[in-house]
Amino acid sequence: MGLALALASSGCASEPTLDKAITELQKDMQRLETDDVFKNPLMNLRVLQRPDIDIPCDKEKFKRVLRITADDKRKATDIDSHLDQAEGVMAGTLVNELGYKMEHSFTEGDAEEGRFIHGLKEVGVVVSVYVAPEAPTWRLHAETSCLPK
Repeated sequence: MGLALALASSGCASEPTLDKAITELQKDMQRLETDDVFKNPLMNLRVLQRPDIDIPCDKEKFKRVLRITADDKRKATDIDSHLDQAEGVMAGTLVNELGYKMEHSFTEGDAEEGRFIHGLKEVGVVVSVYVAPEAPTWRLHAETSCLPK
């Protein structure tokens, strides 16, 4: 909800378009597939849903969805250290490689059950990543806003 409000109130001169948002989402997928960290076969990057199908979401509006998982085998560290490291890797990738602005959840604390990362792009793309204590470590869900064609 906060992501949608931030996107709506960003004060941008131009509204996001579905074409621009789709292009950005497709670039995100390609960037992750070629990223130095995630292209390593040990990361077991899997694209579960490619952003190539229009999903109706409102009257004459559509969105696209990208779902990816990847794994970072837990070393001999405790679960908290593993989650901290995995969260840092993903947050760094989202900001530095994919260009997302991070949204910090003030209700979410460090927990052994996992962590959540949220980000957005002004072109109309939001991302949520669940950083899990079990495989797969990262469960990424990114989607465009609900936009007219």
